[in-house]
Amino acid sequence: MSAVKSNLSKEQERMLCSMFDRAKLSLLFKASVHGYSGSSFHQKCDNQGPTITVAYNNSGLVYGGYVSKDFAQTGQDVYDEKAFLFSLDCRSEDIILRQVPVTNGQPAFNDGAYSPNFGSLYNNSNNVFSNPGNYFDSLQPQPQCSFYNVNTGPNFGGLVFLNNNGTQVSSKPGTFYNFDPALIHGNDLNLIELEVYRVEDSGNHLEKPWRNIDWSPGKRKELMETIKSWKPIITSVSKAQVLLVGPVGAGKSSFFNSLSSVFRGHVTSQAVTGSAGTSVTTKFHTYPVMSDKSRKPLPLILCDTMGLEGDVNAGLDMEDITSILQGHVQDRYQFNPLVPLQEEAPGFRKAAYVKDKIHCLVYVIDSSKVKLLPEKMLEKFAAIRRKANLLGIPQLVLLTMVDEACSLVAENLQKVYQSLYIEKMMREAAALLGVSLSAVIPVKNYSRELELHSDIDVLLLSAVIQIIRAAESYFDDIYQDAEEETT
Repeated sequence: MSAVKSNLSKEQERMLCSMFDRAKLSLLFKASVHGYSGSSFHQKCDNQGPTITVAYNNSGLVYGGYVSKDFAQTGQDVYDEKAFLFSLDCRSEDIILRQVPVTNGQPAFNDGAYSPNFGSLYNNSNNVFSNPGNYFDSLQPQPQCSFYNVNTGPNFGGLVFLNNNGTQVSSKPGTFYNFDPALIHGNDLNLIELEVYRVEDSGNHLEKPWRNIDWSPGKRKELMETIKSWKPIITSVSKAQVLLVGPVGAGKSSFFNSLSSVFRGHVTSQAVTGSAGTSVTTKFHTYPVMSDKSRKPLPLILCDTMGLEGDVNAGLDMEDITSILQGHVQDRYQFNPLVPLQEEAPGFRKAAYVKDKIHCLVYVIDSSKVKLLPEKMLEKFAAIRRKANLLGIPQLVLLTMVDEACSLVAENLQKVYQSLYIEKMMREAAALLGVSLSAVIPVKNYSRELELHSDIDVLLLSAVIQIIRAAESYFDDIYQDAEEETT
């Protein structure tokens, strides 16, 4: 399984974000992937801060609700004046957004242990029902009363999702949210999907950047010259080999294309890129980067591979990764996900020298999907990290698409190290992959641009400088070992 994908279109996401100031939606829960149950909902969504629940049916309406407070299963009434229900009417070319705020002075939800209850449910003795069952089947409406069902997920005091751990929605306007069902969900109460997003403030930023980058016009040229003039300390190696690994669609091939564009002086697309559900790259491909129109190569080679996938028998195999790290896989080898490369097979390099091995390993991750990496994917990352550590290979993390992850950065790339959201994603990536924060580097690849931009170039070139420094540490260890053997 690859990273979980949102069902929202770009326009639908933009409309939802328009209800907040500089918001970024981060997908936490998808019922078709994680399960149609209240327990699955809580496992993914508790203690996540502001969240918006998004339901899909066949009516042409996308609908749900927002709360700014945590789900935490405390059993307490939670008042949240910012809470609301919403719908996106997508039945015409122009999407219509509707909001229904929580009734003034009423609880937004009861934070139950089994399911979030948007409202508050009391019996005649003013005691909270501990297990009332299906509200519509077994209870009569009470004053100050919404719904409660121990087998539901998000329940918006008028909307009960994941009812009885299934795809049915219960709906009825009430004291806490007064709405027209036809305008909210089109009277279609059968879910085809349910998603929950954390609503993050991507506009918050630090007054000063926490990493210093020189964005001046002359810095771009200086970085390019530094890269072109660098040489490995090991005389038998003319170019550092850098392996890029990451999920499908994370931007590995795009990173090579972007770096090549910087040195070629215009946007290029030598490596095949795309957004298919499976890896576009099917071969082990080594890409020398040409420094300019004279076609003189830079002192590094970027090695592209199949994308990693969470499923055990999908994507790049762990044995193939080990062979690549050790220098046994020849350029243009066609991967077979079912059978790893064998020692006697064509494409296997038996005599692997230092120049053939990987000198720096770079994990490439979409910054918007750090929290959505499946457990099986993280297990593969951990296995790769252990193997690379044993081989003494330095490791870095490239966080791509920072402009799509943060509106502040989209407006001004120079604020990448002032964005609190990007800093948070970098810290989470470091923790998930088991590397230091200093090893995590944000970049923006060329994707929709037709012309080069100095800020994009500086960020890309700064990342390459860190890659070169990491490779230097690999060569330094080899050089030191060789010196000790001769003394």
